[in-house]
Amino acid sequence: MEKRGMNERVQALRELSVTTQPHIDMERAKSETATYKKYEGQLSVPELRAQVLYDYFAAKTLYIGDGELIVGEKGDSPHGAPTFPELCCHTLEDMHVMNDRELISFSVKEEDYGYQEREIIPFWEKRSTRSKILANMSDQWKDCYAAGIFTEFMEQRGPGHTVGSFKLYEKGFLDYKADIQASIDSLDYFHDTEAFEKRNQLRGMAKACDAIMLLGARYADYARELAQKEKCDTRKAELLQIAANCDVVPAHKPQTFWQAIQMYWFVHLGVTTELNPWDAYSPGRFDQHLNPFYQKDVEEGILDEKKALELLECLWVKFNNQPAPPKVGITLKESSTYTDFANLNTGGITPDGQNGVNDVSYLILDCMDEMKLLQPSSNVQISRKTPQKFLKRACEIARKGWGQPAFYNTEAIVQELMNAGKTLADARRGGTSGCVETGAFGNEAYILTGYFNIPKVFELTLNNGYDKVSKKQLGLQLGYAADFKTYDELFDAFKKQMKYFIDVKIQGSNIIEKIFADCMPAPFLSILTNDCIAKGKDYNAGGARYNTKYLQGVGIGTITDCLAAVKYNVYDKKNFTMDELMAALDDNFIGHERILNLVKNHSPKYGNDDEYADEIMKQVFEYYQGEVTGRPNMLGGMYRVNMLPTTCHVYFGEVMMASANGRLAHVPVSEGISPEKGADVNGPTAVIKSCAKMDHLMTGGTLLNQKFTPSVVAGEEGLNQMASLIRSYFNMDGHHIQFNVIDRQTLLNAQKYPEEYKDLIVRVAGYSDHFRNLSKALQDEIINRTEQSFN
Repeated sequence: MEKRGMNERVQALRELSVTTQPHIDMERAKSETATYKKYEGQLSVPELRAQVLYDYFAAKTLYIGDGELIVGEKGDSPHGAPTFPELCCHTLEDMHVMNDRELISFSVKEEDYGYQEREIIPFWEKRSTRSKILANMSDQWKDCYAAGIFTEFMEQRGPGHTVGSFKLYEKGFLDYKADIQASIDSLDYFHDTEAFEKRNQLRGMAKACDAIMLLGARYADYARELAQKEKCDTRKAELLQIAANCDVVPAHKPQTFWQAIQMYWFVHLGVTTELNPWDAYSPGRFDQHLNPFYQKDVEEGILDEKKALELLECLWVKFNNQPAPPKVGITLKESSTYTDFANLNTGGITPDGQNGVNDVSYLILDCMDEMKLLQPSSNVQISRKTPQKFLKRACEIARKGWGQPAFYNTEAIVQELMNAGKTLADARRGGTSGCVETGAFGNEAYILTGYFNIPKVFELTLNNGYDKVSKKQLGLQLGYAADFKTYDELFDAFKKQMKYFIDVKIQGSNIIEKIFADCMPAPFLSILTNDCIAKGKDYNAGGARYNTKYLQGVGIGTITDCLAAVKYNVYDKKNFTMDELMAALDDNFIGHERILNLVKNHSPKYGNDDEYADEIMKQVFEYYQGEVTGRPNMLGGMYRVNMLPTTCHVYFGEVMMASANGRLAHVPVSEGISPEKGADVNGPTAVIKSCAKMDHLMTGGTLLNQKFTPSVVAGEEGLNQMASLIRSYFNMDGHHIQFNVIDRQTLLNAQKYPEEYKDLIVRVAGYSDHFRNLSKALQDEIINRTEQSFN
């Protein structure tokens, strides 16, 4: 295996991280169960949730590995994955699936099966939020969910997509605790009908402060204990410095670059241990947060560039040591990644609107390049003020072919946030997390509610609301395909069906929000999110300054090409009738080669700067966006849309028959806002022109994948063309673009001989992953993406 890392320390830590088999760590589940049995009914719900965190941090196994400079693991050791039975309780079948499967497995100790069966399942099965959610959803919702009309993020996880505030580096948890006490002291029991509930929330937050400070104190003691036994003077000094750092953070604000990184890491562990947010907590503008510490330490002679890079690389290992907690049921079976979606923003602009690239920005790029790890996901924000040197350095890394960094448009992000009601100051401090989702860092709860299968809605529209896959009447009965005499009639029916399914989805999401607000507060996350302390309200109950819910649209390329094919061939050119098309779809185009050829090869396609197709894309997007955006949620905020699939475009294709654009049954739909595979034949410039016709600024994020062979972006000319493509797209208000730089034959070889390509990493959606760990359907989808050329 290729050794990566700046020195032997980092190389050893990285090698341990990438070769360690993830395992289920039951310590948290056991501790939580004991806490509930002791305190449930005696403590308020927020205080009980904080007590769970406190008791776990008071007794959890501590780990400081050989050579580590940043300390703390979510489980008992690297790649230990705690379970969260309060969210979703694994069945024994789930535990066997995660242990037995060949890829993306979690080893389970033999005795843990018995403990799960005897203790965890009887106590948690009916208490879990998943159980409460499924018990409270309508039959309509359940049928639509089972059929793949939409998914539900909250069904087995806690609200995620939250990003650290700059205040983490200006305050310690003793300071936060003082703020909490001041808020408690100011409660008005005479006039505020919620004063008692606020007191309970604030007490929970105070206990959560105690929990994280206790963890820091335990690590300080443990590092000193190890130092006493250490024979090597150099390592002894390092352990004593780790102890000294943990004496400062998290109780007090960090004083040095090293302490600032350790502060963030303790906070990261606190958020992701309190509840499984799946899309893990992220550091936000990490380069801007760390740069003042870097400059001060360099000036004082206690840090140089080499040491700073080493500390960053040690942090990268810590991120990679944390696999996403395993899911349950069908989601577990379909899940094909350990990635937890922690995402760093680098570059962009400062809060006063100036160029945000600094010395630490380049260090982070060097770290990313050297480490080549799946986690954290790393992105660069490119502003009109970003130096070309920084953009080209990021492109140099991206063209090495492992999918990082992704590129984001700072001006678009700021405008998206302001269009959603944020102040300019809050918007400039914002950015992206998870895959591509926009939020006001430190000020916003922006929570994904699920994916929405737009092409499936059209499939039902053609069949009078009947789903031929699940064999259920799911939608409105508005007529069969042949009943629509004009394209406008057909499109009108499609819009009515879409509104109906959006209604079903959002009605369910609103109930789910109340379940989390009442039953599963997050007091630790609330401490870190601005305004929760002042309001005395939990993050999950509307305590954040801004409260946004996102519904992610999937398959815009597929639906555009389907509608274009029908409009062009049935209504405009009369190349075939609707009855003939429906027969071809029912037969998966077998025996209907003429129709397949017409819709696949001789119809307008999105992604080619073709106004016929692109106008349809705009109409679909504008209707979808308009139907969702502005709807009130239960937390005092609103719903918005973003356009991304993660890997859901594969699942959404599996639950569909053949499509009118020539897509065969059960094949993935298009991903992100990318064109259908093979449909974009006019080069990357035409692709970005088509994509830019969507109003990105009315979304909370869009995802565009582009694929190049290495020769296309080779040399100085290739680098310049890549940078120019990004600048051009962003000048047209595009939100995001990312690249796979690899040739088709390499991917085919890797699919055939996975053992020979263990280290091959590709860009999937808003994240990168090892190619061999992907499902065959997802591998095929990546293989079949169009290879672009600038010629």
